[in-house]
Amino acid sequence: MDAGALTAHGEARDAGFYLTALTYGHYLWQRGFAARATLCLDRALGADLRGDEPVLRDWPLPYAAMRWFLAHTPPDVFIGNPRVHFQHLADRMNEPRREQRRWRAWACWALARAARPEWPGDPRHRVVEPTVDEIAARLARHGLAGEVALWRGAFASSPYKA
Repeated sequence: MDAGALTAHGEARDAGFYLTALTYGHYLWQRGFAARATLCLDRALGADLRGDEPVLRDWPLPYAAMRWFLAHTPPDVFIGNPRVHFQHLADRMNEPRREQRRWRAWACWALARAARPEWPGDPRHRVVEPTVDEIAARLARHGLAGEVALWRGAFASSPYKA
């Protein structure tokens, strides 16, 4: 499997794209490419889903998987600094579905803080970091039904609570 699996979807960011992004992320994780695997989960979270797609019954939004990837990346495997990645992504998000995708990026930023508190933010990027309650409120407004519960559930094994 390679990046061609994602580009084969063309401009479509539908349920098929979502499942491919999850599958490719898993494939990359199994091969030790933590950074690229994390980016695939990020791509899956950007899919254009309404919430009633059958794929979501078996493969809910990957907040728990994202936190697991971040927490379980071996120290000798490159992952960069996902906290900074999500901080920049959230602050610079473009259309389509800007607000939904922006708040999902902030949600992943919070997961990165929980999974790896030693990762610093970017001190040169002046942005107001939202609280977990603000993230939850915005996900409730712009996300799918049940999304906040999925996101909060990803914190279950973390000392940082949402």
